[in-house]
Amino acid sequence: MAIIFISGTSTGIGFATAVALARNGHKVYGSMRNPQKTPELQNLAERENLPIHIITMDVDNEESVKHGIGIVLQNEGYIDVLVNNAGISISGPVEELPFDSFQKMMQTNYFGTLRCIKAVLPSMRERKAGCIINNTSVAARVNADFLAGYCASKAAVEAFSESLALEVQPYNIRIAVVEPGVIATPIFSKDEIPISANYPNTKRRSAFFSASLERQIQPAVVAEVIRDIVDGKSNKFRNLAGPDALPLTSFRTSITDEDWINSVNIDDDAWVERMSQRGLNLKPYMG
Repeated sequence: MAIIFISGTSTGIGFATAVALARNGHKVYGSMRNPQKTPELQNLAERENLPIHIITMDVDNEESVKHGIGIVLQNEGYIDVLVNNAGISISGPVEELPFDSFQKMMQTNYFGTLRCIKAVLPSMRERKAGCIINNTSVAARVNADFLAGYCASKAAVEAFSESLALEVQPYNIRIAVVEPGVIATPIFSKDEIPISANYPNTKRRSAFFSASLERQIQPAVVAEVIRDIVDGKSNKFRNLAGPDALPLTSFRTSITDEDWINSVNIDDDAWVERMSQRGLNLKPYMG
């Protein structure tokens, strides 16, 4: 049994990961900003008698992170696995998206991850044992239009993670990155891409996600990948999650940067046809 801390467990991937790991016999501490507003994980844990403990914590606040992780270190003496999952997305054209939207994404997605890591790293280094799993996204490698802030924050976490992996290798601390594709989570209901008069291609990006979400790929798919890392079934640094993750990343690496950038110049009909070849029906969303 491992002692596991997971950030952002109120819904989506964090919720599914907490449940999957607890059902697999691990002791899970799941953090969220407002447990009173989102009691579903606590309720499920009580119904199934799962070893899940809820911690009130905001990854945007350094003192909150130190306090939350400090509770676990005081109770258990150590943390075997940290899963950095808390994240937000705010989409739109760079020109039109407020500057503070970019700051918020970096604050949560990148600096939130950094705060949690700095809080657990000293104890892991002293024990010469531990695993840190950072949930990023295929968007870290497939940089899409109107997702610049989100892509940048996830790419920053990946670059940071690789550097960190080199630093902590001598202390037997493992770093792993999980890259989900399009997963049906509340992040999409909170972040609809606004259609812009100045940037008409926003309707394409919005249609892509709407069609992708029709597949209803559930967060449990990502939780299984994380469980395999925790249980030692995967020793890879980068771990794709979801049926579209490999096709998306493979397509991006198969073409040049210039071809990728110029691909937005095709007309709507050609773009819809290209997406249909990948199994996505975008016509209903291109109105």
